[in-house]
Amino acid sequence: MVTGSLLNDLQVAATHQLLEALVESEGRMRRRLELLSEVVFELDTKGQIVYLNPAWTTLTGLEIEQMIGHTFTKHLLPDDRASFASALRNASAKPEGRKTPVRFVHASGGVIWMEFSIVKISFGHVGALHDITAQKRVQDQLEYMAHYDILTKMPNRSLLADRIEQALASCQRHQCMLAIAFLDLDGFKAINDLHGHDVGDQLLAAVAKGLRTALRDGDSIARIGGDEFVVVLVDLDDVAQSLPVLERMLKVASEPVRIGDSWLQVSASIGVTVYPLDDAGAEHLIRHADQAMYVAKQMGKNRHHFFDVAHDTAVRTAGQTLDRLQQALAQSEFVLYYQPKLNMRNAYVFGAEALIRWQHPEDGLLQPDSFLPSIENQPLSVQLGEWVIARALAQLAAWTRSGHDLVVSVNIAAYHLQHERFVVRVGELLAACPLPKPGALIFEILETSALGDTQRVSRVIRECQAMGIAFALDDFGTGYSSLTYLKQLPAETLKIDKSFVRDMLTDRDDLAIVKGVIALAKAFRRKVIAEGVETSAHMEKLKRLGCDCVQGFGIARPMPAADFLPWIDRRRA
Repeated sequence: MVTGSLLNDLQVAATHQLLEALVESEGRMRRRLELLSEVVFELDTKGQIVYLNPAWTTLTGLEIEQMIGHTFTKHLLPDDRASFASALRNASAKPEGRKTPVRFVHASGGVIWMEFSIVKISFGHVGALHDITAQKRVQDQLEYMAHYDILTKMPNRSLLADRIEQALASCQRHQCMLAIAFLDLDGFKAINDLHGHDVGDQLLAAVAKGLRTALRDGDSIARIGGDEFVVVLVDLDDVAQSLPVLERMLKVASEPVRIGDSWLQVSASIGVTVYPLDDAGAEHLIRHADQAMYVAKQMGKNRHHFFDVAHDTAVRTAGQTLDRLQQALAQSEFVLYYQPKLNMRNAYVFGAEALIRWQHPEDGLLQPDSFLPSIENQPLSVQLGEWVIARALAQLAAWTRSGHDLVVSVNIAAYHLQHERFVVRVGELLAACPLPKPGALIFEILETSALGDTQRVSRVIRECQAMGIAFALDDFGTGYSSLTYLKQLPAETLKIDKSFVRDMLTDRDDLAIVKGVIALAKAFRRKVIAEGVETSAHMEKLKRLGCDCVQGFGIARPMPAADFLPWIDRRRA
């Protein structure tokens, strides 16, 4: 029989064993918590810290002993204290997976981002803090890269649009003006080519730093790509107030910069438009300033030029606008037609001239003279010219794959040819769609394209020829100094203008000009082709004069690409 005393001794022993087991279990749990890299904490009902594992000291540099009996509040950034308190109040007894990011102050004074989760228990709260500082750093870096240019630390195109919108809204509220200046560096490509991109980047960063110093408080500058910058000049009372800033930008952009052992120097061309004199939206203001910048380049560079609002308005009201043509390009409304070129000696169709047409959704097929004048000397002419080259290359490749050995010529506007990135862009287009053979693509240029800078145009021609492109001087004989240009421009072919060919059978002067051009071509060892051939009599006369290659309505009118090979097959049959 078990006595009461014995029973009591057994209960005490069992209780001691249970307590020892609990202590041992809690000890094991504490040791495990101490090994965690994540902070684990326990709070009492007042929010005061009861327990912290050693990860707290590792992450924050703060001793645990200093924390026990206190709250987290004073170690949080003031802006995050409300979030922490709210999470504490709304904590439930079940883990919900909800995590709240907050910032703690490190013992050194730095900031640590932590994400915490918390659960309510009967005597307070338990929770965990996870260090997300590195993750936040990457997130901030990505955010920075989305809005800022890494090289110059300037806002990029994305942030620029927002800044212009804000400036426009401020302008409207305060009844003042703002200027948008589009700045492009002159001669930067040559430095890149000669010294390499690393040196070019250093120069670009140095110039960008100088440009910042030229601005007033409140003005902003963004790099939108390459060596192009857009400046927003705010709170102007009149246009004249922008002039000192523009002059300072020109000055700092042209200052020599020492990089390594070299002194390098560029200049700037700046196009400017002023709101509300130019009452356009942010995108169009940038475009107008860009157009004005190209005018500044054509005027000799190292200068600024203001956008001509009145002229632009006249252009828009007179006919097709640049915006509509830009839209037509984006919506693939332009098409290429192809006019055959014939070698009369062997009756062989050796190629075609690519001619642009606008397949207007309402007005039908429009000829180039109805829309090309609207984009003459405009940046859009460069975009459209590149589109023509790309489409012609693609068509040439398709004809080559079908077994036809043809050449294709495209017309290159003077403005496009003189664009500083012309050779680079042509190289990129050829890389995307290589030539089937050297000379398969011909650029037809007007001899007047070289007016003012024959050496530069000659260099562009030679660089393109090195990539396998041939050149023809179009409308030869209609320029001002044909002999001079014939000697200086290394084009392989002369193209006799149709105005002389058309009337040569009845007009002795036109016939003499045709004979003279053919003689010049032979003397300078150039090929020659006559355009505007309308009858078999024209062909026979040209053949006798020594001009073997012709094109014109007498052979065929320009036709869609899909009709070209069937036309050749019918002709051969």
